[in-house]
Amino acid sequence: MSHHRIDTVLAVLVVLAGFYFGLSFLLDGQGSAAGFGIDPWPQEPGYFVVKGVRDIAYALTALILLLLRHRRALGWVVLADAVIPIGDCIAVFTNGGTVAYALTVHGSAAALVLVVAASLLWETRKRETPKADTLKPQTLETLKR
Repeated sequence: MSHHRIDTVLAVLVVLAGFYFGLSFLLDGQGSAAGFGIDPWPQEPGYFVVKGVRDIAYALTALILLLLRHRRALGWVVLADAVIPIGDCIAVFTNGGTVAYALTVHGSAAALVLVVAASLLWETRKRETPKADTLKPQTLETLKR
């Protein structure tokens, strides 16, 4: 299986995970909160909406870039959005959860997201446009037209 295909599968899984977690918090906030790692979870339903909308917005952004085949931009967005599970990890162990649970659930998610981002960026690094000074003269003339 090619690197491109593996990255596509990983990117689809990242998108599906975002939709899954987002919809879970919107449709069953209390049930989803139980697996998040904070005990007790704040009781205001607004927390569930914020978490759900955040995850869905991330998934939509990644999906749009994936469908438009902007793989390098997708790699950067996935890298930037690794902040989400890192923040979740910090939120768990600073709000009553255990460090072990925070690292197992949210830390491992952050590591996986970082691996996917690195893989996407590694794949696309080869496709960058060559610099003008490295092109043959006839190629440079063709590009100017």
